[in-house]
Amino acid sequence: MFEGRTLLIATKHKKEQVIAPILESLGLVCEVSTLDTDEFGTFSGEVERSDDPIATARKKCLAALENTEYDLAVASEGSFGQHPLIFFAPADDEFLFFLDKKQSLEIIVRELSTETNFNGKKVSSQRELDEFARGALFPSHALILRKRENDTTEVTKGITNWQQLHQVYQELNAEGSDVYVETDMRAMFNPTRMKVIEKATQKLLEKIQSACPECTAPGFGIVDRKKGLPCEVCHFPTQSTLSYLYVCQKCTYSTEEKYPNGKTVEEPQFCDVCNP
Repeated sequence: MFEGRTLLIATKHKKEQVIAPILESLGLVCEVSTLDTDEFGTFSGEVERSDDPIATARKKCLAALENTEYDLAVASEGSFGQHPLIFFAPADDEFLFFLDKKQSLEIIVRELSTETNFNGKKVSSQRELDEFARGALFPSHALILRKRENDTTEVTKGITNWQQLHQVYQELNAEGSDVYVETDMRAMFNPTRMKVIEKATQKLLEKIQSACPECTAPGFGIVDRKKGLPCEVCHFPTQSTLSYLYVCQKCTYSTEEKYPNGKTVEEPQFCDVCNP
């Protein structure tokens, strides 16, 4: 289905470095789109993202294919903030969207990771700035400096050496005011994020290679999780996974896989009744 076809990678931040080598194993010819993906939102706030990550990634794919002869595209969209399940832990939430207009297929994967240096802080001295920089894995990971947290008038991005960091800080701190420093989350300036995108791409490859048992269409994957694995002591349903629901996009064939984690009962320590 994919042998010899061209896949446009919608990115301006060098994500093709990790996406292309993995997806080329499908026989695809990967090319980087000329699309300016910053028009869909920037981490530094100059352009606000107007849609959720999946809708944004879909728009990137459609825009990349517009006015071209191609019908295959892939795009990623990341979000950063507090992990939804782990209290106070920052997270990188990456979505990859694979669009095949010829086959009317949309294949989506998500990689939620705590492997991130995402952070930002108001600093009052060069010593504070240097402490933040070291904690943010600088200079292998770039930083952004601005006067205030949400000020987009004077923003210096992609700072990757100490001399530049100190020079920009001194310029912004000329009047003795505080300066806001943050991690640059663009993929080309953030190797940790690039690794998460690489993991997401591997997950995408596996989902593309997962064929529907009924019609053999690619992208047969999990669309829902059922909770309710029974407690081994009281037998009441717990929050743990009882089954996964798989659905085909093309023929709507579905199947339920029970006990996907190899357990038919849950330990009482994870039961809301035995361990409220």
